[in-house]
Amino acid sequence: MKTILDSLKSRLHGSRSRLVLPEGKDDRILLAADRLISEDIARPIVLGNETTVSSRIEELSLSSDIKVLDPTHSDRIALYGQSYIKSRPRTKARVAEKLISKPLFFAGMMVREGDGEAMLAGVSCATSKVIEAGQLTIGLAKGIRTPSSCFLMIVPDFQGAEKLLIFADCAVNIEPDASQLADIAAASAVSARRILGEPPKVAMLSFSTQGSAQHPSVDKVREAAAMARDRNPDLDIDGEFQADTALIKAVADKKCRVESEVAGQANVLIFPNLDAGNIAYKLTQYLANAVAVGPLLQGFSRPVSDLSRGASVDDIVDTAVLLLATSGQRPVPD
Repeated sequence: MKTILDSLKSRLHGSRSRLVLPEGKDDRILLAADRLISEDIARPIVLGNETTVSSRIEELSLSSDIKVLDPTHSDRIALYGQSYIKSRPRTKARVAEKLISKPLFFAGMMVREGDGEAMLAGVSCATSKVIEAGQLTIGLAKGIRTPSSCFLMIVPDFQGAEKLLIFADCAVNIEPDASQLADIAAASAVSARRILGEPPKVAMLSFSTQGSAQHPSVDKVREAAAMARDRNPDLDIDGEFQADTALIKAVADKKCRVESEVAGQANVLIFPNLDAGNIAYKLTQYLANAVAVGPLLQGFSRPVSDLSRGASVDDIVDTAVLLLATSGQRPVPD
């Protein structure tokens, strides 16, 4: 049976998208780069010491088409430094160039300057470092002030059929306020449209449905839903909903006091905090035998994402596929 990942790979096949991988010291990155080339999904660019990384590629008998760049010896440092200073005028040139010579920041500047379509890191760097580099180089999307993350959840048997869902935020924001939740909802809608290829139906989750319970945490979710709709009037965003109300039409028909375009048909679930999001995705993964792909960072002006430090080669490839699918980039000419 063809899966969503197979469909996304088919969409990316032959696109020649340049994926920047700044952690060239890790064999998993090199093995994933080899897979991406062999399946004609992307043209990976691996950062690191050119001699060391190239030797390791040869030792592992991997594709000679893996491009290796050493940021410390790149002729793009001065150009990237000038670009960086434009957005931060108080930065001295030597400070900017020293920062950009670091792999994470060099990768971000490559994407910012159009020398790569996306950046993927995290097998040896903390999530906070990946986000910091992304914010300082690529920057956040217009109207978004909060970087966040999402998972693609592939549930094999939901009421007798496969169900594709976007879960957010499950990895970054611990206790988002209403404004941050609204940002997470908007960014997740963009991710859903590009990954799922269908209109996003965004449900803001709580232990209450349309005022069935009263609590400050419920007020926060309700306020976030209103803010998200005001900021994004073209999107279907609603809540507060309990999870069953968001997903099951029969339950929504019973519980909803006001008609909703989202209740009972949500494909994007926004959790009120990281406790709820992280617990929910792991329970779904193991109790429902679901596949969790991610976390995928979102809210940036161009694609950048994180990886778990325990990520397998398969995990890296799958996340790369999702990341490139959200890039909205056209094929790169030879």
